[in-house]
Amino acid sequence: MHSLVSRATAGLLAALLLAPAARAQMELTDLSATPGGSIAPAQVLSGFGCTGGNRSPALRWSGAPAGTKSYIVTMYDPDAPTGSGLWHWSVFDIPGSASGLEAGALPQGAVAARNDFSINGYSGACPPEGQTHRYRITVYAMGTERLALDSTASGAMVGFFAENGALDRAQVTLPYGRKDGDEK
Repeated sequence: MHSLVSRATAGLLAALLLAPAARAQMELTDLSATPGGSIAPAQVLSGFGCTGGNRSPALRWSGAPAGTKSYIVTMYDPDAPTGSGLWHWSVFDIPGSASGLEAGALPQGAVAARNDFSINGYSGACPPEGQTHRYRITVYAMGTERLALDSTASGAMVGFFAENGALDRAQVTLPYGRKDGDEK
């Protein structure tokens, strides 16, 4: 019995020593979110009945895998009443040395794609009155320095490249709602 336990222990130790080391998963933090964990007024659209600051959020990420050469950041509303959601923001070719984005700013070399408001850049949260939507902000670690895209690319096209080429990703989902008659 003792030799059976010893062999089992030795086998378990060998398996643990030979197993690949677990790597930390990517983490993403929206530094602009409210203490309650929702979209802040500064990140709300200025238009379509909303009166926010329309400023892109400050983001921080960590835990990117080895081989990361660039990042993509997107903000998508899956609840928008369009039949296909709504792309609020897509930025690619963010340098691999970056660990976040400052509010309202992009690093040198980053490219803002065309969003579903037909502008290159950020368009803040603004659900229809009486609705609360979820806004998914995602950072993708990419194994290439540059995507084969330019600033005319749609958010959906950037999302296609991100989903099919990411080494890893992290996401935060933040709610934002408007009451009936609310001009937030």
